[in-house]
Amino acid sequence: MWLKPEEILLKNAFKLWVTERDNEYFVLQRRRGYGEGGGGLTGLLVGTLDTVLDSTSKVAPFRILHHTPDSQIYWTIACGVTKEEIVQHWDWLQQNIMRTLAVFDSSEDITSFVQGKIRGLIAEEGKASLVLEDDPEKFREALLRFEKWFELPAQEKLVTYYSCSYWKGKVPCQGWLYLSTNFLCFYSYLLGAEVKLVISWDEMWRLEKTSNVILTESIHVMAHGEDHYFSMLLHISETFLIMEQLADYSIKRLFDKESFQREPALSDPLQITKRGLETHARSEQFRTFFRLPKEENLLEVHESFLWVPYSHFNTLGKICVSETYLCFASQDGSQCHVIIPMREVVNVEKPDVSSKALTVCVRGKRALRFSEVREYQRLANTIRSRCGISASPQHSASTETIQGECQSLINHFEDNPEDVTLMVGQKDSSKAVSTEALMTVFHPQDVENLDPKMLKEKMKEQSWNIHFSEYGRGTSMFFTKKTRDLIVRGVPEALRGELWMLFSGAVNDMATHPGYYTELVEQSLGTSTLATDEIERDLHRSLPEHPAFQSDTGISALRRVLTAYAYRNPKIGYCQAMNILTSVLLLYAKEEEAFWLLVAVCERMLPDYFNRRIIGALVDQAVFEELIRENLPQLVEHTTDLSFFSSVSLSWFLTLFISVLPIESAVNVVDCFFFDGIKAILQLGLAVLDYNMEALLSCHDDAEAVTILSKFFDSVTNKDSPLPPTVQQAPVGNNVKASHSNVDISELIREAYEKYGNIRSEEVESSRKRNKLYVIQTLEDTTKQNVIRVVSQEVRFSSSQLDEIYNLFKRQHFLSCYWTMKSPALLHHDPSLAYLDQYQLGFQQFSALFALLDPWAFCAHKSTASLWVFRLIDENQDGLVNFKEFSCALDTLYNGSFTNKLKFLFKLHLQPAYDLAEDGVIKKSPEKGRGKVDLQAYLKQWQDEILKKEETIKDLPRINQTQFIQFSKTLYNIFHGDQEEEPLYRAVAHVTSLLLRMEEVGRRLQVQPRSPRELAKSADAIPEGPSAEDALTTPECSDTSSTHSTQDAGADPSEVDWSFSFEQVLASLLNEPAIVCFFDRPVDFQTRLGQAKAAQLKLKANK
Repeated sequence: MWLKPEEILLKNAFKLWVTERDNEYFVLQRRRGYGEGGGGLTGLLVGTLDTVLDSTSKVAPFRILHHTPDSQIYWTIACGVTKEEIVQHWDWLQQNIMRTLAVFDSSEDITSFVQGKIRGLIAEEGKASLVLEDDPEKFREALLRFEKWFELPAQEKLVTYYSCSYWKGKVPCQGWLYLSTNFLCFYSYLLGAEVKLVISWDEMWRLEKTSNVILTESIHVMAHGEDHYFSMLLHISETFLIMEQLADYSIKRLFDKESFQREPALSDPLQITKRGLETHARSEQFRTFFRLPKEENLLEVHESFLWVPYSHFNTLGKICVSETYLCFASQDGSQCHVIIPMREVVNVEKPDVSSKALTVCVRGKRALRFSEVREYQRLANTIRSRCGISASPQHSASTETIQGECQSLINHFEDNPEDVTLMVGQKDSSKAVSTEALMTVFHPQDVENLDPKMLKEKMKEQSWNIHFSEYGRGTSMFFTKKTRDLIVRGVPEALRGELWMLFSGAVNDMATHPGYYTELVEQSLGTSTLATDEIERDLHRSLPEHPAFQSDTGISALRRVLTAYAYRNPKIGYCQAMNILTSVLLLYAKEEEAFWLLVAVCERMLPDYFNRRIIGALVDQAVFEELIRENLPQLVEHTTDLSFFSSVSLSWFLTLFISVLPIESAVNVVDCFFFDGIKAILQLGLAVLDYNMEALLSCHDDAEAVTILSKFFDSVTNKDSPLPPTVQQAPVGNNVKASHSNVDISELIREAYEKYGNIRSEEVESSRKRNKLYVIQTLEDTTKQNVIRVVSQEVRFSSSQLDEIYNLFKRQHFLSCYWTMKSPALLHHDPSLAYLDQYQLGFQQFSALFALLDPWAFCAHKSTASLWVFRLIDENQDGLVNFKEFSCALDTLYNGSFTNKLKFLFKLHLQPAYDLAEDGVIKKSPEKGRGKVDLQAYLKQWQDEILKKEETIKDLPRINQTQFIQFSKTLYNIFHGDQEEEPLYRAVAHVTSLLLRMEEVGRRLQVQPRSPRELAKSADAIPEGPSAEDALTTPECSDTSSTHSTQDAGADPSEVDWSFSFEQVLASLLNEPAIVCFFDRPVDFQTRLGQAKAAQLKLKANK
């Protein structure tokens, strides 16, 4: 079998191994003690040693080593149990590798190629073995065990399963790890001890690979404040990838819907598969590396060599093919990659069978030659089909002619933009879109005046032009180490916009969406939303010292770009800091280019930065803290709390240092950002702290540290900037030069790359995923604490009890979201709403949870009584109940006085809660959180809540006969099953009889004509009856039929509807000690909470 290349020193192995075959680059060896002759005494000892050792430590008897003639280092690349197996590997190397190695000039390149090839073979073998493991019969058995052990709902989809050890304390439990769409589950049963673990992905705070003295490599999961470790996994990297994808999927779907809606591949939770998750992860990595649009998916990967014309060298790498792009990235350390849009391909030449090579011709008379492609014919056909190119040379020629004509047409429209307007029939107002970068308008370069700075600027331009001639220019340019070196030195003003578009991938977005921006400007013109109000407020705060934004030209362009983006992406709309970033983009790019650059930054390069919770910026701050711990240990030892640096650096990340550095220096940072992404900002942040290390170590408080950093940023200059003083920003402090020597931005950036350039983008992305869980859970915890603080002022539950109720409430919300995308609770979840309204329950979810916590079990799941409770506590009648409404209802039932409990039950049988005409119907008001926020309505609602006076028992309407009968039934249901059930039933019967007799007397007095003296005698004869005032208002509070009947003095008393006031009902029930004792009897709420937590998930499963 092929082995991951590992370095060995051959001199230590002379007496243990015998060379069987060798050549210039490979050695086949046999271990002494095996094969012919046995190897004498030494072979006998070695063979005995190998036999006695545990099977996991046995050494394969045959191996193949790789070496180069001028090196003493050997690399193990293969091993075998039999000679036939190892000879097969040897023959393959002879036939496929030996002739290729002759083209390399150096030993390092040969070793790098061999290692890459072997790793590729291992990956291919891994794919084959995984296919064999996906045995449908075994998976079906695992699914049955999963359903039996964990009793989850039938809709829960098992994705995959692994054998592993779970560390419970210091003792490992060997069992099975099951990964499903919404849960991580583990089960073990050894020697009568059962271990069962169920953790939902949305409850996780940490998910990471770790290692320590005991566990060489394990997966660490933190949830509910507890740490869980899983080890002894055969494919730990694969397992971790699936877990990471499932956790990220859950977070996006349940907490971060803005980014989830941009992931159509994972739209249905019931269709998630292991293969789908792996494919999604690869596509995500592919898009991130090559800066491609979200719509692109990785379809094919081919290992090959690419002929690099500038170095006359074949570089080993991988070809990656998506729907509309052909990309290549090297794997030999040359850091070379190239992106070829399919629209740029004009021909694919006939493949060379002998070298398995194909040549792709692109616009600009350039060609890229790929060789040693295993499936070269298939790749050629794929490229042709995606480009619409026929294999016939005649068609290729005609296609090239047509595409050449198209290109000339495009060039014409670029030179004459007004013709585009006429061609697509747009309105004249579209001509207002600026077609020039603001810097060229407000600071045109003076060609004749070549001062030293301008001369240096021209030299930079010349360097880039030479680079373009060697590496290409435009979308199919080679990206190499030299490109980065030129970026670090500084980009010429004239090329900045072009290079930003190229490096960010915005050039491809604009090319594939012609006219899109102009349409957006037309559609968004004159719209009025909260975003447009905020944009207008911030327009004149965007680089106010720059002449471009002191005029209507710059302000209008900024308004159009920001408004168009808010119209395109209402989920983000407008966020502070977007105005500062867009201002700088407009200085160096045309208006439409600035728009697409903003799209690239907000939706690809800085995901989740520009929303109300700035999750992306908080995640990158957490990554920054990790890097500080790794790279600046002195600062960590001195600073007790690194969160200070997070708060200070927030503006660095949100504005790419534009808000803290002078503009002429900040643009150099933006150059690096568009080339290297967030990695460039992290590196520069570390360099800034490192540069000020001594001063920061001598600080006594945070304020002093802030002052030091502020003065440092004011002292940063750009000595090569050709901008005039009117454009450059002056330092904020007056005595900066006296206290701080000037620092050149180019030197600072160069130092950042030299010291911290070893930070890999892959590590940053991995750290981002790891910290995103923690950041979102921290935000969720903050929301919970704020909600509990507000609600605790109105209920008598303890903080710990409210915490547990909140967890149950939130879990019930998610239970309605786990298996469907159309849940009302999920659709109404909006993190931008007030804390209390972020999580709400519809009737189905409320009914299930209330049935678990109801103190008297009178509300069965989905019963009519639960519907009445739901209507009663849904104060704003929007068809949703928030946590405050739910908690206040529970507080009344558990902690309220006898009067309050009875009043709650009484109101259940009044409108709007009790409505027989609409039983089962939930009335809904218009959806909240949609469209423009009505601030006046919020203020009025807040004022009404402050002025709202407490409801008294006299404010309650009377209850009619139908409602009273149902009220009596509800009391019977509450008392059913109680140990005092019989006396309670008798008490209810007695109260009902008494109230009916009282009402009968009252009806007779209403119907018969009476004198004032008789009225007074009748009133004295009825104990505990209503007051004189209530008696006078009785006809008005009764039903319509009662009102009509009282107008007819001769009506039959039996035809008159009767009703009761709450005071009558309360007074009657107070005379029954059994009922009073029942309602005053305390209910163990803590026990009920524990039972609810255990039964919540099972209730969903048994439905």
